[in-house]
Amino acid sequence: MLPVLYHTIPHCSSVTSASNLVKYLTRFTDEIFSTLISFIFVVEAAQNIGRSFTNPASSFTKGLLTLIVAVSTYFTANALRGLRNTVYFTKSVRKNVSNFGPTIGVVAGALIARWARLSQGAGAALPALAIPQTFATTSGRPWLVPLFDLPAWARWVAFLPALMATVLLFLDQNITVRLVNNPQYKMEKGRREGNMLDGMHADMLVISVLTFVASLVGLPWLVAATVRSISHVRALSIFDSAGKLKSTIEQRLTGLGIHGLIGACVLFDKPRAVLTQIPTPVLMGLFMFLGTSALPGNEMWERIKGLFKDSKVAPKERWSAVPKGVSTLFTAIQIACLGAMVYVKESPIGVLFPVVIALLAPLRFALEKTGLVKKEYMDILDED
Repeated sequence: MLPVLYHTIPHCSSVTSASNLVKYLTRFTDEIFSTLISFIFVVEAAQNIGRSFTNPASSFTKGLLTLIVAVSTYFTANALRGLRNTVYFTKSVRKNVSNFGPTIGVVAGALIARWARLSQGAGAALPALAIPQTFATTSGRPWLVPLFDLPAWARWVAFLPALMATVLLFLDQNITVRLVNNPQYKMEKGRREGNMLDGMHADMLVISVLTFVASLVGLPWLVAATVRSISHVRALSIFDSAGKLKSTIEQRLTGLGIHGLIGACVLFDKPRAVLTQIPTPVLMGLFMFLGTSALPGNEMWERIKGLFKDSKVAPKERWSAVPKGVSTLFTAIQIACLGAMVYVKESPIGVLFPVVIALLAPLRFALEKTGLVKKEYMDILDED
Protein backbone atom coordinates (compact mmCIF):
# COMPACT_ATOMS: atom_id res chain seq x y z
CA MET A 1 0.00 0.00 0.00
CA LEU A 2 2.96 2.33 0.39
CA PRO A 3 3.07 3.03 -3.38
CA VAL A 4 -0.62 3.94 -3.34
CA LEU A 5 -0.15 6.34 -0.43
CA TYR A 6 3.08 7.64 -1.91
CA HIS A 7 1.16 8.56 -5.07
CA THR A 8 -1.98 9.93 -3.43
CA ILE A 9 -0.39 12.60 -1.23
CA PRO A 10 1.80 14.21 -3.96
CA HIS A 11 -1.21 14.03 -6.30
CA CYS A 12 -3.30 15.95 -3.77
CA SER A 13 -0.50 18.45 -3.26
CA SER A 14 -0.40 19.13 -7.00
CA VAL A 15 -4.13 19.68 -7.48
CA THR A 16 -4.34 21.86 -4.34
CA SER A 17 -1.33 23.98 -5.38
CA ALA A 18 0.56 22.95 -2.24
CA SER A 19 3.80 23.79 -4.04
CA ASN A 20 2.99 27.40 -3.14
CA LEU A 21 4.53 26.49 0.22
CA VAL A 22 7.86 26.68 -1.59
CA LYS A 23 7.69 30.46 -1.23
CA TYR A 24 8.62 29.88 2.41
CA LEU A 25 11.81 28.14 1.35
CA THR A 26 14.73 30.50 0.95
CA ARG A 27 18.41 30.50 0.12
CA PHE A 28 19.03 29.32 3.70
CA THR A 29 17.31 25.98 2.98
CA ASP A 30 18.55 25.71 -0.61
CA GLU A 31 22.19 26.06 0.41
CA ILE A 32 22.00 23.47 3.19
CA PHE A 33 20.18 20.95 1.00
CA SER A 34 22.55 21.46 -1.94
CA THR A 35 25.59 21.11 0.34
CA LEU A 36 24.10 17.93 1.81
CA ILE A 37 23.71 16.32 -1.62
CA SER A 38 27.28 17.29 -2.57
CA PHE A 39 28.49 15.92 0.78
CA ILE A 40 26.73 12.61 0.15
CA PHE A 41 28.25 12.29 -3.32
CA VAL A 42 31.79 12.95 -2.12
CA VAL A 43 31.59 10.88 1.08
CA GLU A 44 29.98 7.87 -0.61
CA ALA A 45 32.69 7.94 -3.29
CA ALA A 46 35.47 8.24 -0.70
CA GLN A 47 34.02 5.38 1.36
CA ASN A 48 33.82 3.16 -1.72
CA ILE A 49 37.47 3.87 -2.51
CA GLY A 50 38.44 3.27 1.11
CA ARG A 51 36.76 -0.14 1.12
CA SER A 52 39.08 -1.26 -1.65
CA PHE A 53 41.92 -1.03 0.91
CA THR A 54 40.05 -2.68 3.79
CA ASN A 55 38.15 -5.40 1.92
CA PRO A 56 39.78 -8.81 2.65
CA ALA A 57 39.02 -9.90 -0.91
CA SER A 58 41.08 -7.00 -2.25
CA SER A 59 44.80 -6.21 -2.00
CA PHE A 60 46.83 -3.09 -1.33
CA THR A 61 47.91 -2.99 -4.96
CA LYS A 62 44.33 -3.13 -6.18
CA GLY A 63 43.33 -0.52 -3.63
CA LEU A 64 46.11 1.77 -4.84
CA LEU A 65 45.02 1.26 -8.45
CA THR A 66 41.44 2.08 -7.44
CA LEU A 67 42.64 5.32 -5.88
CA ILE A 68 44.75 6.23 -8.93
CA VAL A 69 41.89 5.61 -11.37
CA ALA A 70 39.35 7.54 -9.28
CA VAL A 71 41.67 10.49 -8.69
CA SER A 72 42.70 10.55 -12.37
CA THR A 73 39.05 10.67 -13.42
CA TYR A 74 38.29 13.44 -10.94
CA PHE A 75 41.27 15.67 -11.73
CA THR A 76 40.95 15.21 -15.49
CA ALA A 77 37.29 16.23 -15.40
CA ASN A 78 37.99 19.11 -13.01
CA ALA A 79 40.99 20.43 -14.95
CA LEU A 80 39.20 20.33 -18.29
CA ARG A 81 36.14 22.02 -16.85
CA GLY A 82 38.37 24.89 -15.76
CA LEU A 83 39.81 25.26 -19.25
CA ARG A 84 36.93 27.62 -20.02
CA ASN A 85 38.52 30.32 -17.86
CA THR A 86 42.04 30.08 -19.31
CA VAL A 87 43.64 31.72 -22.34
CA TYR A 88 44.70 28.47 -24.02
CA PHE A 89 43.40 27.46 -27.45
CA THR A 90 40.48 29.18 -29.16
CA LYS A 91 37.23 30.12 -27.43
CA SER A 92 35.36 27.35 -29.26
CA VAL A 93 37.90 24.69 -28.22
CA ARG A 94 37.90 25.88 -24.61
CA LYS A 95 34.11 25.81 -24.47
CA ASN A 96 33.65 22.35 -25.99
CA VAL A 97 36.47 20.69 -24.07
CA SER A 98 35.14 22.24 -20.85
CA ASN A 99 31.60 21.00 -21.55
CA PHE A 100 32.81 17.46 -22.23
CA GLY A 101 35.38 17.44 -19.42
CA PRO A 102 33.52 14.82 -17.33
CA THR A 103 33.14 12.53 -20.36
CA ILE A 104 36.84 12.84 -21.19
CA GLY A 105 37.65 12.15 -17.53
CA VAL A 106 35.60 8.94 -17.59
CA VAL A 107 37.34 7.79 -20.77
CA ALA A 108 40.76 8.62 -19.29
CA GLY A 109 40.05 6.71 -16.09
CA ALA A 110 38.68 3.71 -17.99
CA LEU A 111 41.77 3.63 -20.23
CA ILE A 112 44.11 3.68 -17.22
CA ALA A 113 42.20 0.77 -15.67
CA ARG A 114 42.26 -1.15 -18.95
CA TRP A 115 46.01 -0.55 -19.42
CA ALA A 116 46.65 -1.85 -15.89
CA ARG A 117 44.61 -4.99 -16.55
CA LEU A 118 46.31 -5.69 -19.88
CA SER A 119 49.82 -5.10 -18.54
CA GLN A 120 49.46 -6.71 -15.12
CA GLY A 121 46.91 -9.44 -15.82
CA ALA A 122 43.72 -10.44 -14.06
CA GLY A 123 45.17 -9.50 -10.67
CA ALA A 124 44.83 -5.84 -11.62
CA ALA A 125 41.23 -6.14 -12.84
CA LEU A 126 38.98 -3.66 -11.07
CA PRO A 127 35.29 -4.27 -10.29
CA ALA A 128 33.02 -2.91 -13.01
CA LEU A 129 29.51 -1.58 -13.06
CA ALA A 130 27.10 -4.46 -12.45
CA ILE A 131 24.11 -4.40 -14.80
CA PRO A 132 21.62 -7.23 -15.48
CA GLN A 133 22.07 -8.79 -18.90
CA THR A 134 18.37 -8.60 -19.72
CA PHE A 135 15.56 -6.17 -19.02
CA ALA A 136 13.70 -8.13 -16.36
CA THR A 137 12.95 -8.10 -12.65
CA THR A 138 15.97 -8.90 -10.49
CA SER A 139 14.40 -11.84 -8.66
CA GLY A 140 12.34 -13.12 -11.57
CA ARG A 141 9.07 -12.06 -9.90
CA PRO A 142 6.06 -10.99 -12.00
CA TRP A 143 6.19 -7.38 -13.13
CA LEU A 144 3.06 -6.36 -11.23
CA VAL A 145 3.81 -6.11 -7.50
CA PRO A 146 1.24 -8.13 -5.48
CA LEU A 147 0.27 -5.29 -3.12
CA PHE A 148 -2.70 -7.11 -1.60
CA ASP A 149 -0.53 -9.99 -0.43
CA LEU A 150 0.40 -7.75 2.49
CA PRO A 151 -1.63 -8.29 5.68
CA ALA A 152 -4.08 -5.53 6.57
CA TRP A 153 -1.97 -4.23 9.50
CA ALA A 154 1.06 -3.77 7.22
CA ARG A 155 -0.98 -1.68 4.80
CA TRP A 156 -1.91 0.72 7.60
CA VAL A 157 1.61 0.81 9.02
CA ALA A 158 2.88 1.76 5.55
CA PHE A 159 1.31 5.17 6.04
CA LEU A 160 4.22 6.53 8.12
CA PRO A 161 7.07 5.65 5.73
CA ALA A 162 4.87 6.73 2.82
CA LEU A 163 4.32 10.11 4.48
CA MET A 164 8.04 10.56 5.12
CA ALA A 165 8.89 9.53 1.55
CA THR A 166 6.30 11.99 0.27
CA VAL A 167 7.77 14.86 2.28
CA LEU A 168 11.20 13.98 0.92
CA LEU A 169 9.90 13.78 -2.66
CA PHE A 170 8.06 17.10 -2.30
CA LEU A 171 11.05 18.94 -0.84
CA ASP A 172 13.66 17.30 -3.05
CA GLN A 173 11.70 18.15 -6.19
CA ASN A 174 10.81 21.71 -5.27
CA ILE A 175 14.16 22.68 -3.73
CA THR A 176 15.93 21.36 -6.83
CA VAL A 177 13.56 23.37 -9.04
CA ARG A 178 14.35 26.46 -6.97
CA LEU A 179 18.07 25.87 -7.39
CA VAL A 180 17.78 25.35 -11.15
CA ASN A 181 15.40 28.30 -11.65
CA ASN A 182 17.58 30.61 -9.57
CA PRO A 183 17.65 34.13 -11.09
CA GLN A 184 21.45 33.91 -11.31
CA TYR A 185 21.00 31.67 -14.39
CA LYS A 186 18.90 34.38 -16.07
CA MET A 187 16.35 32.03 -17.61
CA GLU A 188 13.12 33.48 -18.97
CA LYS A 189 11.06 30.82 -20.74
CA GLY A 190 8.10 29.11 -19.10
CA ARG A 191 7.67 31.43 -16.13
CA ARG A 192 7.05 35.01 -15.19
CA GLU A 193 9.97 37.26 -14.39
CA GLY A 194 11.24 36.74 -10.86
CA ASN A 195 8.78 33.90 -10.21
CA MET A 196 10.13 30.45 -9.31
CA LEU A 197 6.77 28.78 -8.61
CA ASP A 198 5.42 28.60 -12.16
CA GLY A 199 5.15 25.01 -13.38
CA MET A 200 5.77 23.39 -10.00
CA HIS A 201 2.18 22.14 -9.58
CA ALA A 202 2.12 20.49 -13.01
CA ASP A 203 5.53 18.96 -12.34
CA MET A 204 4.29 17.46 -9.08
CA LEU A 205 1.20 16.04 -10.82
CA VAL A 206 3.29 14.33 -13.51
CA ILE A 207 5.76 13.00 -10.92
CA SER A 208 2.97 11.60 -8.73
CA VAL A 209 1.45 9.70 -11.67
CA LEU A 210 4.81 8.35 -12.86
CA THR A 211 5.80 7.37 -9.32
CA PHE A 212 2.53 5.49 -8.87
CA VAL A 213 3.06 3.52 -12.08
CA ALA A 214 6.72 2.83 -11.24
CA SER A 215 5.73 1.56 -7.80
CA LEU A 216 3.14 -0.86 -9.18
CA VAL A 217 5.80 -2.60 -11.26
CA GLY A 218 8.63 -2.25 -8.74
CA LEU A 219 10.74 0.26 -10.67
CA PRO A 220 12.85 2.85 -8.76
CA TRP A 221 11.07 6.01 -7.67
CA LEU A 222 11.83 9.25 -9.45
CA VAL A 223 14.20 11.74 -7.85
CA ALA A 224 15.09 15.29 -8.81
CA ALA A 225 18.84 14.50 -9.14
CA THR A 226 19.91 17.79 -7.55
CA VAL A 227 23.63 17.65 -8.37
CA ARG A 228 23.11 16.43 -11.93
CA SER A 229 20.40 19.04 -12.54
CA ILE A 230 22.66 21.87 -11.35
CA SER A 231 25.53 20.52 -13.48
CA HIS A 232 23.20 20.35 -16.48
CA VAL A 233 22.01 23.95 -16.24
CA ARG A 234 25.58 25.16 -15.71
CA ALA A 235 26.70 23.29 -18.81
CA LEU A 236 24.10 25.31 -20.73
CA SER A 237 25.29 28.62 -19.26
CA ILE A 238 26.99 31.23 -21.43
CA PHE A 239 29.81 33.22 -19.85
CA ASP A 240 31.36 36.54 -20.85
CA SER A 241 35.06 37.20 -21.32
CA ALA A 242 35.43 37.87 -17.59
CA GLY A 243 34.00 34.43 -16.72
CA LYS A 244 30.71 35.81 -15.41
CA LEU A 245 27.42 34.15 -16.32
CA LYS A 246 25.68 36.09 -19.08
CA SER A 247 22.71 33.88 -19.95
CA THR A 248 21.53 30.27 -20.21
CA ILE A 249 20.54 28.33 -23.31
CA GLU A 250 16.94 27.29 -22.69
CA GLN A 251 15.96 24.18 -24.65
CA ARG A 252 14.67 20.63 -24.17
CA LEU A 253 17.00 18.79 -26.53
CA THR A 254 19.76 17.91 -24.05
CA GLY A 255 17.29 16.74 -21.40
CA LEU A 256 15.52 14.57 -23.97
CA GLY A 257 18.86 13.22 -25.19
CA ILE A 258 20.13 12.42 -21.68
CA HIS A 259 17.04 10.50 -20.68
CA GLY A 260 16.80 8.85 -24.09
CA LEU A 261 20.30 7.45 -23.57
CA ILE A 262 19.38 6.33 -20.05
CA GLY A 263 16.37 4.54 -21.49
CA ALA A 264 18.53 2.91 -24.17
CA CYS A 265 20.88 1.59 -21.49
CA VAL A 266 17.91 0.05 -19.68
CA LEU A 267 16.16 -1.48 -22.68
CA PHE A 268 18.91 -2.51 -25.11
CA ASP A 269 21.74 -5.02 -24.77
CA LYS A 270 24.61 -3.19 -26.48
CA PRO A 271 24.46 0.02 -24.43
CA ARG A 272 24.34 -2.12 -21.27
CA ALA A 273 27.38 -4.07 -22.49
CA VAL A 274 29.32 -0.82 -22.91
CA LEU A 275 28.47 0.35 -19.40
CA THR A 276 29.64 -2.94 -17.89
CA GLN A 277 33.13 -2.11 -19.15
CA ILE A 278 33.35 0.99 -16.94
CA PRO A 279 35.25 0.26 -13.70
CA THR A 280 33.54 1.30 -10.49
CA PRO A 281 36.48 3.56 -9.43
CA VAL A 282 35.88 5.64 -12.56
CA LEU A 283 32.32 6.26 -11.40
CA MET A 284 33.57 7.14 -7.92
CA GLY A 285 35.86 9.77 -9.46
CA LEU A 286 32.91 11.08 -11.46
CA PHE A 287 30.73 11.24 -8.33
CA MET A 288 33.41 13.24 -6.53
CA PHE A 289 33.54 15.62 -9.48
CA LEU A 290 29.76 16.04 -9.55
CA GLY A 291 29.68 16.61 -5.79
CA THR A 292 32.39 19.27 -5.79
CA SER A 293 31.29 20.93 -9.03
CA ALA A 294 27.92 21.82 -7.46
CA LEU A 295 29.60 23.76 -4.64
CA PRO A 296 30.87 26.88 -6.49
CA GLY A 297 28.17 29.53 -6.28
CA ASN A 298 26.79 28.01 -3.07
CA GLU A 299 27.20 30.92 -0.64
CA MET A 300 27.17 28.63 2.39
CA TRP A 301 30.25 26.91 0.98
CA GLU A 302 31.85 30.27 0.14
CA ARG A 303 31.28 31.48 3.71
CA ILE A 304 32.74 28.26 5.12
CA LYS A 305 35.88 28.89 3.08
CA GLY A 306 35.78 32.51 4.23
CA LEU A 307 36.20 31.37 7.84
CA PHE A 308 39.79 30.46 6.95
CA LYS A 309 40.59 33.54 4.85
CA ASP A 310 42.35 36.72 5.88
CA SER A 311 39.54 39.26 5.62
CA LYS A 312 42.07 42.08 5.11
CA VAL A 313 43.21 40.76 1.73
CA ALA A 314 40.31 38.51 0.67
CA PRO A 315 38.02 39.89 -2.08
CA LYS A 316 34.80 41.51 -0.90
CA GLU A 317 31.75 39.25 -1.10
CA ARG A 318 28.07 40.08 -1.56
CA TRP A 319 27.49 39.76 2.20
CA SER A 320 30.55 41.81 3.23
CA ALA A 321 28.28 44.52 4.68
CA VAL A 322 27.15 42.03 7.35
CA PRO A 323 29.30 42.05 10.53
CA LYS A 324 31.77 39.16 10.61
CA GLY A 325 30.31 37.75 13.82
CA VAL A 326 26.78 37.66 12.38
CA SER A 327 27.81 35.95 9.15
CA THR A 328 29.90 33.45 11.13
CA LEU A 329 26.93 32.67 13.41
CA PHE A 330 24.63 32.28 10.40
CA THR A 331 27.11 29.92 8.74
CA ALA A 332 27.63 27.95 11.98
CA ILE A 333 23.88 27.39 12.25
CA GLN A 334 23.78 26.14 8.66
CA ILE A 335 26.68 23.77 9.40
CA ALA A 336 24.87 22.51 12.52
CA CYS A 337 21.74 21.87 10.44
CA LEU A 338 23.82 20.00 7.89
CA GLY A 339 25.36 17.89 10.65
CA ALA A 340 21.91 17.15 12.13
CA MET A 341 20.63 16.02 8.73
CA VAL A 342 23.59 13.71 8.20
CA TYR A 343 23.25 12.30 11.72
CA VAL A 344 19.53 11.57 11.38
CA LYS A 345 20.01 10.12 7.90
CA GLU A 346 22.57 7.60 9.16
CA SER A 347 20.79 6.81 12.45
CA PRO A 348 18.10 4.20 13.26
CA ILE A 349 15.52 7.00 12.99
CA GLY A 350 16.56 7.76 9.42
CA VAL A 351 12.93 7.55 8.33
CA LEU A 352 12.46 10.96 10.00
CA PHE A 353 15.15 12.53 7.82
CA PRO A 354 12.58 14.44 5.66
CA VAL A 355 11.18 16.06 8.81
CA VAL A 356 14.57 17.65 9.51
CA ILE A 357 14.58 19.16 6.02
CA ALA A 358 11.03 20.46 6.50
CA LEU A 359 12.08 22.17 9.77
CA LEU A 360 14.74 24.27 8.06
CA ALA A 361 12.23 26.87 6.82
CA PRO A 362 10.67 27.51 10.28
CA LEU A 363 14.16 27.65 11.78
CA ARG A 364 15.21 30.34 9.33
CA PHE A 365 12.22 32.54 10.27
CA ALA A 366 12.83 31.85 13.98
CA LEU A 367 16.36 33.23 13.65
CA GLU A 368 14.88 36.50 12.42
CA LYS A 369 11.90 36.64 14.81
CA THR A 370 14.05 36.03 17.89
CA GLY A 371 16.54 38.68 16.81
CA LEU A 372 19.41 36.20 16.70
CA VAL A 373 20.03 37.52 13.21
CA LYS A 374 18.63 41.00 12.57
CA LYS A 375 16.26 41.40 9.63
CA GLU A 376 18.57 43.84 7.85
CA TYR A 377 21.37 41.26 7.95
CA MET A 378 19.07 38.33 7.15
CA ASP A 379 17.85 40.16 4.03
CA ILE A 380 21.44 40.24 2.80
CA LEU A 381 22.54 36.75 3.84
CA ASP A 382 19.33 35.09 2.66
CA GLU A 383 18.67 37.13 -0.47
CA ASP A 384 17.49 35.06 -3.45
